[in-house]
Amino acid sequence: MPALAQTGDAKFAAWLRGVRAEAARAGVDESTLASALDGIEEIPRVLELARNQPEFKMTFERYQELVVSAERISRGRTLLAENRSAIDRFAVPAGIPSSVVVALWGIESNYGTRLGDFDVVPALATLVYNNFRAQFFRAQLIAALKILSQGHVGLKAMKGSWAGAMGQCQFIPTSFVAYAADGDGDGRMDIWTNKLDVFASIVNYLRRVGWRPGVRWGEEVPAGTAAGQGTRIVRPAGAGGPTFRTTQNFQAILRWNQSDFFALAVGLLSDQIAA
Repeated sequence: MPALAQTGDAKFAAWLRGVRAEAARAGVDESTLASALDGIEEIPRVLELARNQPEFKMTFERYQELVVSAERISRGRTLLAENRSAIDRFAVPAGIPSSVVVALWGIESNYGTRLGDFDVVPALATLVYNNFRAQFFRAQLIAALKILSQGHVGLKAMKGSWAGAMGQCQFIPTSFVAYAADGDGDGRMDIWTNKLDVFASIVNYLRRVGWRPGVRWGEEVPAGTAAGQGTRIVRPAGAGGPTFRTTQNFQAILRWNQSDFFALAVGLLSDQIAA
């Protein structure tokens, strides 16, 4: 990574001192702060990606082709069979279908194969320092430092997207702090390499945001169907396209990602995996 201009370095270093002080007040220990923040630099690529996000213009049909692909369905069925007992350990008591857990795992990280390759702390620091949704990302930065301080992951292993979404379930740091779970009882919540922690965390998230056992996420219905009590009609392709009647559990998936396209993909992929 090219070194930044000296004036930028001095300003960035001064700004980091404020972050350090805030993190220390939040309980992050000095040795974590030193290892995580000493000598870090901005990542220009993070800003490029942040400032040039493509406008979302994909059709629902095309989104489904990409996200609920035949390959992803097939792989999901295989991985559900291979990991059934591990997933059921957490999903069954919570009343969450194991196929929904696998669908979220598949859509977020392609079943743990795409975790992002940015170092999370400098990526978040870059966003905050350059005033890109600074309040939101500052909370993520402090939370990331807390996660390191608590020993859940090593600094070099804390990789994620340019926006700090981490691990096989792509939790942002504040979601990790709120919802990550220790699936194997080793005292760490390792959503990067430990599948038990990944499955436990996905289940814990859905349970905590209001998943209702025994209720489907929704279903495709004839055009013109009205919503019933506690349901919502979703027409992702407009009036002429498919119609879905969705439940409170669809709303729980939306708490994960506030996109009807995403939540429908999770529901439809889970149905195909379970079929």
